[in-house]
Amino acid sequence: MRALLLLLDSVGIGFAPDAAQYGDAGTNTLGHIAEKLPGFALPNLCSLGLGELLPNSFSGGASYGANYGRMQERSAGKDTTTGHWELAGVVVIILMAALMAKGVGLLL
Repeated sequence: MRALLLLLDSVGIGFAPDAAQYGDAGTNTLGHIAEKLPGFALPNLCSLGLGELLPNSFSGGASYGANYGRMQERSAGKDTTTGHWELAGVVVIILMAALMAKGVGLLL
């Protein structure tokens, strides 16, 4: 079995329930781009299920060439930083702001 994980940094598809705590309420980078650019299309990503994740921005299909999904990290912090750490197997359970306030830069 093979797996391919596509990580499109800064290409958000909506916001997490805790987004407001980090100044990210209402974020939806890819959806907002699609709103502002009529005719914007990503046919290859749509063939893999993107239309199911952003149905108001992209059309879905009857079948897809891959499994698709939307993930939310378990870590407490901004998605970009803690999400990348979590992909590498590190779950942050202390808020990043609390660590920074204590002078801790990076814990590995």
